Amino acid sequence: MTGPDTAPSAPDPEPSALPAALQQVLGDYLQHLARERRLSEHTVRAYHGDLAGLFHHLRRLGHDDLTSVDRRHLRSWLAYQNTRGAERTTLQRRAAAARVFFAWAHETDRLPTDPALGLRSPKLPRRLPATLSQAEADTMLRALVTHAAEEPGPVGARDAALLEVLYATGVRVAELCGLDLDDLDEERRLIRVIGKGNKERSVPMGTPAWRALQLWLGHRPDLVGPEAGAAVFVGERGARINPRVVRRIVHRALAAVPNAPDLGPHGLRHAMATHLLEGGADLRSVQEMLGHASLATTQLYTHVTNDRLRAAFEQAHPRA
Repeated sequence: MTGPDTAPSAPDPEPSALPAALQQVLGDYLQHLARERRLSEHTVRAYHGDLAGLFHHLRRLGHDDLTSVDRRHLRSWLAYQNTRGAERTTLQRRAAAARVFFAWAHETDRLPTDPALGLRSPKLPRRLPATLSQAEADTMLRALVTHAAEEPGPVGARDAALLEVLYATGVRVAELCGLDLDDLDEERRLIRVIGKGNKERSVPMGTPAWRALQLWLGHRPDLVGPEAGAAVFVGERGARINPRVVRRIVHRALAAVPNAPDLGPHGLRHAMATHLLEGGADLRSVQEMLGHASLATTQLYTHVTNDRLRAAFEQAHPRA
């Protein structure tokens, strides 16, 4: 027997099985994320998956639209995911997706009330994010730059520049892929970045990154095609580079560094922030460079550096 807080253990139906009302509101919301909030395709796809799963769950509970949904049903969805073995990080993300969606539905008068108001995410243990040491980052970048100099060619130069820019600026992979030529300010050594919510910020770069970028721009005409427009980084087919290609380049570069963790582009963002704080940068400056809306998000990296100091002390100090 199933009540408001349970659901039968059946596989999720196909998206086309959703009632028209749920399909319509989901489509409207995804357009809002892509066109108004200008979120990346990867992020919109994640929201789509999470919300489609929620809507299928609500359908199993007998809800063909959202007007009768309350917080109990949302809690039952999270509980159902938990019984199926979902990680707490996944549950936290899905709870956040539900809160943001229902807030939007209420604000746009699609619902008279917000049933997700007060919906809590499961608490997570604070973990030390895997990141590169400064020595590992240096090894990776030196190897790429040396390779690009010894074996001239557009792909090697592009990969070296791409990784230098990621590590130097901490930009998100979608921000990197969205860079245009007029976003580069060589005189002041800044790049203009359009981040989440269409927010613009300027991020400085050091000499090694600019040098690698200029080397790549000299090779760019060898790869660029008509579809690339003003894109700074292009793929081997000549169009603006795809985030999946960037992730593949990062994984391949890190695989060549002994004992380095297997990270994606976001791992280089973590490394950049951690190394800045270890070098004495203030938290507000790091927040501005990363484009974090809240200082609390940036404060994660103070925990990282403090935990590293504690681990080093306990390992090395004779009276630890």
